[in-house]
Amino acid sequence: MTLHLFNTLTREVDPFSPLAPPKVTLYTCGPTVWNYAHIGNFRTFVFEDVLRRYLEFSGYQVVHVMNLTDVDDRTIASANRAGLALAEHTAPFVKAFFEDRDYLRLEPASHYPRATEHIPHMVALVERLLERRVAYRGDDGSVYFGIDRFPAYGRLSRVERRDLKAGARVSSDEYTKEDARDFVLWKAAKPEDEQAGAAWDAPFGRGRPGWHLECSAMSQHYLGETIDLHAGGVDLIFPHHEDEIAQSEAATGKPFVRVWLHGEFLLVEGTKMSKRYGNFLTVRDLRDDRWDAAALRYLFAQTQYRKQLNFSDDALAAAATGAARLAEFRQRLADAPAEGASGALGPAVDRLESGFGAAMDDDLDTPKALATLMDFVREANRALDAGAASAAEKARALDVFDRVTGVLQVTPARVVIVGNGSVQLPFSVHGTGTVSDAPILKPPAPSEDLDAWAQRMAQARARARWKKDWATADEARRLLAAQGFEVRDTREGAVEVRRRGAPNRPA
Repeated sequence: MTLHLFNTLTREVDPFSPLAPPKVTLYTCGPTVWNYAHIGNFRTFVFEDVLRRYLEFSGYQVVHVMNLTDVDDRTIASANRAGLALAEHTAPFVKAFFEDRDYLRLEPASHYPRATEHIPHMVALVERLLERRVAYRGDDGSVYFGIDRFPAYGRLSRVERRDLKAGARVSSDEYTKEDARDFVLWKAAKPEDEQAGAAWDAPFGRGRPGWHLECSAMSQHYLGETIDLHAGGVDLIFPHHEDEIAQSEAATGKPFVRVWLHGEFLLVEGTKMSKRYGNFLTVRDLRDDRWDAAALRYLFAQTQYRKQLNFSDDALAAAATGAARLAEFRQRLADAPAEGASGALGPAVDRLESGFGAAMDDDLDTPKALATLMDFVREANRALDAGAASAAEKARALDVFDRVTGVLQVTPARVVIVGNGSVQLPFSVHGTGTVSDAPILKPPAPSEDLDAWAQRMAQARARARWKKDWATADEARRLLAAQGFEVRDTREGAVEVRRRGAPNRPA
């Protein structure tokens, strides 16, 4: 089956074919680095990551550009409030974005252009629009795009130009169709811009770029005048992406984007997650609480990217459990003997690969793909119970799913000594630092190292809990308590065993 994607421009699920296969050009709107990106932003970024991974898995060579907006009304205002130059203020948030990207295992884009580094490209685009008389200089010294001079305006968002407030011109980057008509391309410099170091000389006057201008200029610079795919959140359809189309196509006379993709909102108790509403959660919040990235990726995969997802702690905890169980199955598969059983798993692997491909080809239907994986796990467990699989079958089994979704990449388990006589065991019964067979539950010998004994008891308890062997788990806890150890279970499924009175684990 050929990959089919819902194109916001046509409002149909269309077969995808790039302009110059096997090359695919992909532009995605990145963060505005005036603050930390929240997990609603990262839901979109993960959807785009899955798209890019699946394209590459399908044999395409993807050139991916994600911009960083480091100059706009919000970045300038927050820099001035902090008493910092623009570049100095945005630098920590740029660094944080890349840290969050790596934590969530997003594949790096080919290019991460920053708006402030591409001012000459934006100036050139404005000059081109002025020459074509679709842009004009306002009395306030700014340069505006004349919507009436571009008859095709509104194709993407289906907004009617008659619904826009006639004659309104706004300097703000944030506006709605009720108070917007012609949109700003270049903003005349104001004292607050100069204070933040956010003003540049241009033939049409000193100033700074409008928010919409940067994506058109940078996508053309890196990807050409017509690109295959442009993705972002649904909140960007209007005005941002609509205005990108207008200024790009008015300048070049060519189609700007062939396929537009938009991810739906992440909600909290039915309300869009937003800094404006004060209900946002950042990726670093989750990392500080020691959630594994696979849990969040699993949660996102449970809902197709074009449907709203309601976030809750319970939903994330359930996703963490699902991801941990997949990791446990993966380890069981790796540990299974691989001699003399060729074909035991082969048919199930074939069904997984074909079912996964059909689901992903249908507009990246990750919930259906995940259901296909669960069917495979049940079937594979039966096959493993009956006999071993071949090494080749085991190597194939989860490779496809893992490469595209990233939900199986649970952090390997390790046992570490923390603080004064404290032991922490991330919850997994296999992997580095753990044991495959549960140790005998008994008090430590007189000459035995107490910390080493506590590690073994923690492992035994973790393994027993995974098997729902509550009696053994309770016995391990009782033995630990008798030796002065306190057991604490953390929200992500780790277990911490600490001598009573020992200091807390350092952050």
